[in-house]
Amino acid sequence: MLLGESNSSMSAPKKDPAHEELLSVLQTAKNRLEHVTQNDWMLIVDRAKRTVFKKDEVLIQAGKQNKTVYLLVKGNAKVEGAAKAFIAQIGPGEICGEMAFLENGVASASVSATGDLEVCAVEWSALSDLFELYPHLGSRFYRSLAVNLSRRMRELIGAKATAKVSG
Repeated sequence: MLLGESNSSMSAPKKDPAHEELLSVLQTAKNRLEHVTQNDWMLIVDRAKRTVFKKDEVLIQAGKQNKTVYLLVKGNAKVEGAAKAFIAQIGPGEICGEMAFLENGVASASVSATGDLEVCAVEWSALSDLFELYPHLGSRFYRSLAVNLSRRMRELIGAKATAKVSG
C-alpha cells in the first residue's frame, strides 16, 4: 500500500447500536452491578441469550432450581415471595436469580414480567467459565452482587421502618 492510500479493511470495527444500547443500560442503571467494567459486560453479554417474556410470564419460580442469572434490558419485573407477597419491582440494568446463583440452590422468590420484558439470560456454567478465565471479572462480579444485596436489604429495612412509624 502506498503512503496516503486508505485501506478500508484496517478501519475500526462497526459498532452494533443494539449492543451499545444494551451495554449502556447495564452500566448506568440505578441498581447496576457497579464494579463490573465495560470489558466485563462485553464478555458476559457475548455469552448471554437475549430472551423476551410477555406480561405475567415467569422467569424464576420460587422453590425451583434455577441455573440462570437474568440481566434486565427493557421492561420491568416483579419479585414475589411466599403467598405472592410483593417484595420488589426491578427494571432495566438490574439482575435477578443471583441469590440462587450465590447459594447454588433453589430460588427464594418468584420473578415475573409486568409487561413485555427483554433480558439477557446467562447460564451459571457460562459465568463459571468466565470466572476461571478472568478471575478479576469474578471478583468484580461477586463484589457487585454483595453491594446490590446489601442495598436491597437496606431498602427493605427502611421500608419496614417507615411502615411501622406510619402504621
